[in-house]
Amino acid sequence: MNETSGPKKLIVGLGNPGREYARNRHNVGYQIVSLLAKAHGLRFDKRRGKARLALGSIGEQAVILARPRTFMNESGKAVARLVTFYQIEPADLLVVLDDLDLPIGRIRLRPAGGSGGHKGLASIIERLGRSDFPRLRVGIGRPPGKMDPADYVLEDFSEEQEEVMAEVRERAVAAVECWLREGIEAAMNRFNYSAKTSSTATSKPATACEGARSPGPNLPCRA
Repeated sequence: MNETSGPKKLIVGLGNPGREYARNRHNVGYQIVSLLAKAHGLRFDKRRGKARLALGSIGEQAVILARPRTFMNESGKAVARLVTFYQIEPADLLVVLDDLDLPIGRIRLRPAGGSGGHKGLASIIERLGRSDFPRLRVGIGRPPGKMDPADYVLEDFSEEQEEVMAEVRERAVAAVECWLREGIEAAMNRFNYSAKTSSTATSKPATACEGARSPGPNLPCRA
């Protein structure tokens, strides 16, 4: 795909760069866009500013998949540059991120809104000067007991949680594909159901879209 031709949708997975953070709860956005790229034969072999990119198409839709190479709380620097360079409209930007306030097993799409206390999303809103773009929140649950959330998000999923998250990542990929194919309202209707969850979270699978596959500026930070 030519980098600058045709209408495109930009899908950004949030996380911290570096192998030591790869499986962290805070990097679930990275994990999901990587899985999406793999499912459609796309590779993160391009760079643009402070982001690693996979360019190509999903179905008939031209896409740019992005993983910012900044730490989480500076995500807006990378995203704003991509939005400007590729002339992305707000409705054509989807940010995939972790959410402490959603239990593991839940995902939630929204067409717009605030940061909900997530520093990566707050950085994007600040840099773009607007918040009217879609986002896909992926539940990672609250930390146990009195554990500091900043420590919790920078840990890997437990073995029990990882069993759930394997399915959640697949469901999140299907939600993104649904958004690309049918738009935000259809994706919300299919994937924003209220599921009963336990502390380690299990949930029923959502129905995929028709035709889709079923703390400082230079430090990693909490949500």
